[in-house]
Amino acid sequence: MLNSLERAVARFRPKESEHAGTGDAPGRISAAAFRAVVNQRLQNLERDVGELKGRLNGLIFVVMGAVIAQLVLRLVG
Repeated sequence: MLNSLERAVARFRPKESEHAGTGDAPGRISAAAFRAVVNQRLQNLERDVGELKGRLNGLIFVVMGAVIAQLVLRLVG
């Protein structure tokens, strides 16, 4: 049974058909290709974190608006 690290590394390996005719050993990936994959995943993660921050800021804004509205209603009414 593969442990979690081996499974994570296996996801970066290209399929057998991707190396057909290239002469590379199956299951191997070049350093440049690995860096490109990691860079792309990092950019996707940064985009997702930015979206999450935006949603969280919106949620905080709505909650603070509701709290302020309740305070105003209690003071006035």
